[in-house]
Amino acid sequence: MELFPAIDLRDAKAVRLVEGDYGRMTVFSERPADVALQFKEQGAKNLHVVDLDGAKDASLANFETVRRLIEESGLFVEVGGGIRTEEAIDRYLSLGAGRVILGTVAVTDYPFMEQMVRKYGDRIAVGVDTRDGYVATDGWLKTSRLEGVEFCRRLRESGVKTVIYTDISRDGKMQGTNLAIYERLGALDGLQIVASGGISRLEEIEKLRSLVYGAILGKALYLGAIDLREALRAAAGQGGER
Repeated sequence: MELFPAIDLRDAKAVRLVEGDYGRMTVFSERPADVALQFKEQGAKNLHVVDLDGAKDASLANFETVRRLIEESGLFVEVGGGIRTEEAIDRYLSLGAGRVILGTVAVTDYPFMEQMVRKYGDRIAVGVDTRDGYVATDGWLKTSRLEGVEFCRRLRESGVKTVIYTDISRDGKMQGTNLAIYERLGALDGLQIVASGGISRLEEIEKLRSLVYGAILGKALYLGAIDLREALRAAAGQGGER
């Protein structure tokens, strides 16, 4: 299983939110590139980056910070947040991003998302963020009527290869991830599911390894609840040391 340490950006700083609430934000570093290099030193190969300002405002607000993360870390970087045009996709891919994540626009303009998947293939992923089982948009500020698992099935049928699925109710709360939903999603053949939200123990990584393609680690790393080296061993099926 692939692991993706996460860096969420706001005002060019590395931050974490609780349940996507911009009013419940903690700043962990004013130098996100240093955080990425620390992850790399611990063995990370991948990085999950979200522009929180962009997600809310449909802009590339932290574009320069993302550029530095890609250039200085040398990691495989998947990036999302506010990417709603082909120009934005091209700009990030031209920087060297390994994968671009479409979120809100996959809901509001599904034909556009399909077009981008046809053109860019597996360099496009879709972020499916759910609240009470329904897909949320606009930086998690709005909730649609789309049921999350059914939306994933539709994405698979449209050629999407990778879905980052987040249970917002678990995000940033350090109370465990929603294993039940990943059991359901893991049964969708042909779709790479990346689990996101609430992972706080090595045991969860060990369980997710048999269910999904990848997992995102955020707050648990920043608080020291999970050691990244141990998490990487667990994700590889080598077990973690306690």
